Amino acid sequence: MPRPPLDALLHAAVTGLGGTERPGQVQMAKAVARAVETEEHLLVQAGTGTGKSLAYLVPAVVHAQESGKPAVVATATLALQAQIVDRDMPRVAEALTPLLGRRPTYALVKGRRNYVCLHKLEGGFPDEDEALLGVGQVDAAAGRLGQEVVRLREWADSTETGDRDELVPGVSERAWRQVSVSAHECLGSKCPLVAECFVERARAAAADVDVIVTNHSFMAIDSFEGRQMLPEHDVLVVDEAHELVDRVTSTVSDELTGAMVGTAAKKAGRMSENAAALTEAGDLLATVLEPLEEGRLLGVPDSLGLALARVRDAARQVQSDLKPTSNEDADGARQVARAAVDEVQENAERILEERELDVVWVSQDQRRGPVLRVAPMSVAMLVRDKVFAERTVVLTSATLELGGTFDAVAGTIGLRGEGAPAWQGLDVGSPFDYPRQAIAYVAAHLPPPGRDGASDESLDEIEQLVRAAGGRTLGLFSSMRAAQTAAEIMRARLGDDFPVLCQGEDQITTLVRQFARDPRTCLFGTLTLWQGVDVPGSSCQLVIIDRIPFPRPDDPLASARSQAIARMGGNGFMAVSATHAALRLAQGAGRLVRRADDRGVVAFLDSRMMTARYAGFLQRSLPPFWPTTDKAMVLGALTRLDQTAPAPLPVEEPAMRTLTGTRAEDGAEHPRPVAPTPPVADSPRRAVTGGHAWTDEQDEELRDAADAGLQLDELVEHFELPGEAIAARAEQLGVKLASGALFD
Repeated sequence: MPRPPLDALLHAAVTGLGGTERPGQVQMAKAVARAVETEEHLLVQAGTGTGKSLAYLVPAVVHAQESGKPAVVATATLALQAQIVDRDMPRVAEALTPLLGRRPTYALVKGRRNYVCLHKLEGGFPDEDEALLGVGQVDAAAGRLGQEVVRLREWADSTETGDRDELVPGVSERAWRQVSVSAHECLGSKCPLVAECFVERARAAAADVDVIVTNHSFMAIDSFEGRQMLPEHDVLVVDEAHELVDRVTSTVSDELTGAMVGTAAKKAGRMSENAAALTEAGDLLATVLEPLEEGRLLGVPDSLGLALARVRDAARQVQSDLKPTSNEDADGARQVARAAVDEVQENAERILEERELDVVWVSQDQRRGPVLRVAPMSVAMLVRDKVFAERTVVLTSATLELGGTFDAVAGTIGLRGEGAPAWQGLDVGSPFDYPRQAIAYVAAHLPPPGRDGASDESLDEIEQLVRAAGGRTLGLFSSMRAAQTAAEIMRARLGDDFPVLCQGEDQITTLVRQFARDPRTCLFGTLTLWQGVDVPGSSCQLVIIDRIPFPRPDDPLASARSQAIARMGGNGFMAVSATHAALRLAQGAGRLVRRADDRGVVAFLDSRMMTARYAGFLQRSLPPFWPTTDKAMVLGALTRLDQTAPAPLPVEEPAMRTLTGTRAEDGAEHPRPVAPTPPVADSPRRAVTGGHAWTDEQDEELRDAADAGLQLDELVEHFELPGEAIAARAEQLGVKLASGALFD
C-alpha cells in the first residue's frame, strides 16, 4: 500500500497520544524527514512543549520501514528512555499500524552489565564477594546479600529477558554483580551458553526492529570501539543532545590507582607467576601518588613515570601468563583477571604516552586516596570521525542555540572548521508566548556575588521576592552549601508562613511532590533541580537563580580547554566557561514555564547578567522572557499573580508496588511482573544516609556513575550532597566506586 504523507502520519501519532499538533512539531518532523532524505546532519532546538519525540519518531519509523534498516535513538537519561519505550512508541505503533499496513516495532538496547549472565549463575565465573557468601556467615549485610542472590537465581529461572529493570523491587549492586559480567569479562562466542544468552538474544531481536532506543554512552562505545553492538543503521537521533559532549568525554576517560593495580594482580592470582610483581608495582604507584597535590599535571613527573612504567611492564607480563590455551577458552576466572589487567596496562600506557589532547590530573578520593585521571581536552574530532561519518545524525534539545547561534554547540561536536560535514540548524521555537507569560528580572542593584556565600543584600532580596510570590518559589543555587544556607536563613525569617524545603532532606521526588502540592512552599536546591524539575501550574511562579553557574575554576578539563583556545587566538572564557553557564542558565530558567497557561518570574540575583561583557551572550541563550531590572514592578507582578493564582494542579502519586502482585506502568500496554522479595525491616528505598533519603532513581544513578568510572569528588558535584552521604549510600548498596564503563 502507498505510504500516507508525513502530515497524516504525524497527525495520527499525536492523536494517539491524546495531544494536539503544534506548528514547531510539524516543522521539526518535516526537517527530520528532509535531513534523512538528503543525508545532511540536523541540529534542532525545540523548546519545552514542542513534542519533539514524536517529531523524530514518526520520520524514523517511516525511514526504517522503507529502508529495512533500524533508526537509533540515543538519550542521556533513563527517564527519557522510559518515556519513549513505555509511553511514546507503544502508542505511536498503535496509531500508525492502520496507515502503514505493518505495526512499527522497537527495542531498548543496553550494556551487558544490565542483564543476568547464565554462565555466571552456573558457576562459570568467580563470585564478586566470595567471603560474604560463605556457609555460616553471620554478618547482617552478608545475610541480606545471600537472600538477594537466592532471589536473583529464582528470578533468572522465570524471566524471559534477564533485564535488571524487570526485577521489581530491585537488588543491591553487590548482589547484581554476582550474576552479571561486563563486556570485557564476557567470554563471547566461546561461552558454552552463548545460544541462550539474554544479551545476544536481545541484540538479535533488535536487529529486526524499526526503532532502537539506547543511551549516549552505549552509542559512543559502539561508534568508537567498533564492537558492532548496535545493528547496522544509517540514521541516528541524539535527544538531550546538550549532554552529548559530557557523556562522550566520560566514556573515553580513564583512571588509575594503586588499589586498582593490586586488585588486578589479586584476580590474576595463581594463574600468573608475575602477579606478585604487579602487586609491588601497584604499591609503588600508590606511594608515588600520595604526596602529589590535587590538580592538573602539565607533564608526568619522573617518579610517576617510573611507577607507571613498572605497572605497564608488569601488567604485560601478567597478560602473557593469562593468554588462553585451547583447554581454557571458557575459563571465566581467567577472563575476569584478563579484563582487569588489560585495563591497568592500557591506562598506564595511555598516561605515559602524554597524548597531545589528553589532560592528566590528580584528585583526592575520600575512600581510595589519590586517583590519577586522564581525559581528552576535546572530543570534537572523535565525534566527527566516528559518529557523523557513517550516518545521518539529528541532534535535538531545548537548549542547543547559545548566544543566539548553534556555533558553540556545533564546535564541541566537530561540526565547525575545515573538513566539517554539512549540517543545518533549526530553531522551531516553543508553543509558549514567553514575553507574555514570564518576566526575566535581573537584580542589577545587588553587588556582584563573592566567594563567601550570599550577601545580606541577596538574602533580603530572596525574602522580599518569596513573600511577594506567596511562596511558590523554586530556588536554584550554584552549590549545595549555598542552597542549605539560604534555606536555613529563610526558615528563620519566614517562619511557618512559607515552608522551605531543601534538596538532601528527603527524596527528590518526595520534595518535588510536596512543593507542587502546597503553593505556599518553596524548594531550594542545586544541580538536580536545575535540570529535572517539572512543576507546571501555580505552585511554581518564581524561579530564583543565585549566580551565574560558571564551572569551578579548579576544574582541570575546563581550564585546559580554555587555555588551549586562548593559545590559538580564541576567547577561552567565552568558548568554555560562558558556554557552560549559558547552557545551565537556559535549563534553569526553563523550569518556570511548563504549560501555555503558566505565569511567573525568573529572578537573577547576579548583577553581572547586566553589567559584564558577556551579559548579552547569556541573555540571548535564555527563552525570550520580558526583561526588566525594576524591582518594584516585579514585586507587584508577583503579588498580583499570587492573589489571582488558581489552585495547584493535581499531583500524581507514585505507583503502588506489591510484593507478589503487579505494578501498572504509566502508558505501558501490559503491567510488568513483580518478583517476590523477602520482607525487610528497613527498605533500601527509604534508607536515609547523612540526612538524605535516596530514591530508586538516585540509587540507579549512583550505580551508573560507579560503573561509568565517576568517583566520589565528581559525585559530590553531581548529586550536590556531602561526600560522606554518598560514600555511605554506596557502601549500603555495595557499590564500588571504581573505573569501568556501565554501557560497554
